[in-house]
Amino acid sequence: MRHDLDRRQFLRHVGLSLAGLSVSGCSEAAKTAARRSVGGRPNIIYILADDLGYGDLGCYGQAKIKTPNIDRMAAEGMRFTQHYSGSTVCAPSRCCLMTGLHTGHAYIRGNREIQPEGQEPIRADTVTVGKLLKRAGYITGMVGKWGLGSPGSEGVPNRQGFDYFFGHLCQREAHFYYPPHLWRNEEKIVLEGNDRKKQTGRYSHDLMTDEVLAFIRRNKARPFFLYVPYTIPHAELAVPEDSLSQYEGKFPEKPFPGNHYGAQPRPHTVFAAMVSRLDRDVGKILALLRELRIDDRTLVMFTSDNGPHREGGADPGFFQSSGPLRGIKRDLYEGGIRVPLVARWPGKIGPHTVSHHVSAFWDFLPTACELAGVKSPEGIDGISMMPTLLGGPAKQQKHKFLYWEFHERGSKQAVRMGRWKAVRFGTGGKLELYDLDNDIGEANDVAAEQPEIVAKIEAYLVEARTESKFWNLSESARR
Repeated sequence: MRHDLDRRQFLRHVGLSLAGLSVSGCSEAAKTAARRSVGGRPNIIYILADDLGYGDLGCYGQAKIKTPNIDRMAAEGMRFTQHYSGSTVCAPSRCCLMTGLHTGHAYIRGNREIQPEGQEPIRADTVTVGKLLKRAGYITGMVGKWGLGSPGSEGVPNRQGFDYFFGHLCQREAHFYYPPHLWRNEEKIVLEGNDRKKQTGRYSHDLMTDEVLAFIRRNKARPFFLYVPYTIPHAELAVPEDSLSQYEGKFPEKPFPGNHYGAQPRPHTVFAAMVSRLDRDVGKILALLRELRIDDRTLVMFTSDNGPHREGGADPGFFQSSGPLRGIKRDLYEGGIRVPLVARWPGKIGPHTVSHHVSAFWDFLPTACELAGVKSPEGIDGISMMPTLLGGPAKQQKHKFLYWEFHERGSKQAVRMGRWKAVRFGTGGKLELYDLDNDIGEANDVAAEQPEIVAKIEAYLVEARTESKFWNLSESARR
């Protein structure tokens, strides 16, 4: 694909028309996108796995777990090698995705729990990708785990730009796959017969997939945005028997005795089966798009909210879930925040494409806005990835740096600046520096050899953040 598309070539490439709307203050690509008819706008499906590691997919080197549908999706589209989640745990990562802000500016910077159900809500005036796309004329839907507001709060999906919602409001409730209830919009749906302790009843992930497919069928004739934050493979290891046969007897097992999560005699088998069930249902989504003949006007993106976990008997070491990376969930080393990203858009994204563009969750909002032909909000941290997606990497604006902060078990900060990656523990802690071009596993701290790089990153650690009433670096360091 040529990288020097002019304006009219770009319009033909993405299937747009010059007639119609005009939007001031947008990039040229957004302006041209805005001039098309509403019917020509691409659908956007964003699938978010929960605690799936960088190395948990076949297309990223996984050898033990079968993921043929996501692997095929990568073969038919673009696989990113340097994409980052919003955070190393659930709620802040999702806040970054929804708002285009990194954790130095986002309102949610950690998992702050609300009892009896839910997490700290994002505020009523939050500008979300759901609100922006709804304003642009999209039907907006969300199926899965939210984690950004308790029931009845200003943070629930239907008050943050989503026309339709089905799933978990509370990420604690989403630890389990046979929950007593889910939510449809703001109505509690009691799941009669579900027994969380016995792991019997209706498997929540399957209910979510049914809702995803139904949403696509209902809205096939109009532009839609569908956010699908699945709960697999996070937390309790549980899966219906029909997913187990391909892995029975293939792995050595160390039974998990149970604690907060249920006991699991075959944790390796069940974990692999959960990931393959997720893959199966991604395949169902792609097959439905083909059946409805809308796959060529639908951008599908698949990623994960952070690195792999150890809860419930999960064993990221056995599966090499972080791939070549150091760390897991709750780390700001690469294994905690570098995640797979696969993008598929037939006819627009070339097959068998690999991108090394350094990108992050906060880039999704401006990318979606450019697709929809609306202006991105001022002051966000994200940069549209459209040039990369459409084969024009020479035109892709790059980040000066990426920033993260995290507030469990003492404060941590991290910066990615070009080839350099820095991690600091506590406000006065020593800064570790790694050269990712030569040390992707962050094994050799070269801070002493690079004083100028350290000084530049130290300045970024200060300028990249605003103060937060809930997440204060000094207070976190004293905990």
